[in-house]
Amino acid sequence: MNETICSRAGCREGARWLVVWRNPRIHPADRRKTWAACDEHVGYLRDYLAARDFPVAVEALAEADAS
Repeated sequence: MNETICSRAGCREGARWLVVWRNPRIHPADRRKTWAACDEHVGYLRDYLAARDFPVAVEALAEADAS
């Protein structure tokens, strides 16, 4: 089984969260991108995107796998 690794540059921790986002200037409303995040970096990644006025949500990785 492959472990999902955090998307934060330089981090090699296992991810427990998905940061779901899109850039409304270039992506249609139905296009969503995801970054994986560990507990330490989930807030950093969410805040990075929110500061750019991108729609952003955080989901538990296990919930995303179930859907």
